[in-house]
Amino acid sequence: MNLSSKQTWLSTILLSVILAGCTATQAPPVSFDGLNLVPDSKFGTVYLKPGVDMSEYKSVMVEDCEVSFRKNWMRDQNTNRLDLNNRVTQKEVDKIKTNLGASCKEHFSQELADNSKYKLVDSLDTGEPTLLLKPSIINLDINAPDVRTAGMSRTYTTSAGEMTLFLEAADGTSNAIIARVVDRVRDFDDNYLTWSNSVTNRADANRVLSRWSKQLAEGLANMEAATAAQ
Repeated sequence: MNLSSKQTWLSTILLSVILAGCTATQAPPVSFDGLNLVPDSKFGTVYLKPGVDMSEYKSVMVEDCEVSFRKNWMRDQNTNRLDLNNRVTQKEVDKIKTNLGASCKEHFSQELADNSKYKLVDSLDTGEPTLLLKPSIINLDINAPDVRTAGMSRTYTTSAGEMTLFLEAADGTSNAIIARVVDRVRDFDDNYLTWSNSVTNRADANRVLSRWSKQLAEGLANMEAATAAQ
């Protein structure tokens, strides 16, 4: 893990501690590193560095999306799986993390390329001010992962699960954090059993990623307008 990734995950841990048990309206007005809480955001919690001018950025780069499961998720999944062939393995966990991370980066990159003023770049060697986006999905909790077994089996659930977006926007040159987003999404529990598998889980995740990516593009535009008016 490089220095940038270590700094991001340290921020994740610290902010998770600060926001533990808090709703968006109860979040502290100033973050642990001096960012100001943005009211009435479409995301759960948004912080912005005071005095920053978003209009100076002409391009944007999206880093790979890190994914982590809820603590003890695999252990809890396997507790009631008596058939050893039906248990969740580390290989399957890694596959889910890789696929979800790739899908997250793809959604964000495509939305910004199509519906923002920023030029999407894949390196910081453009010679122009670049906004660096560092997305992470934390506390991923899939209620019914699709485990491949030799026999026929189906799992029915009333909710797909939940996941939380943790995203930081940084200056590409200095790596200073400009903004931070935390947004927890739980699938609606309608008490109606549906068959859960890799296809339905992927569709549910893509709906959330699509919503997040649209909110991100809109949020960046709103932040630029707000900081330009300061």
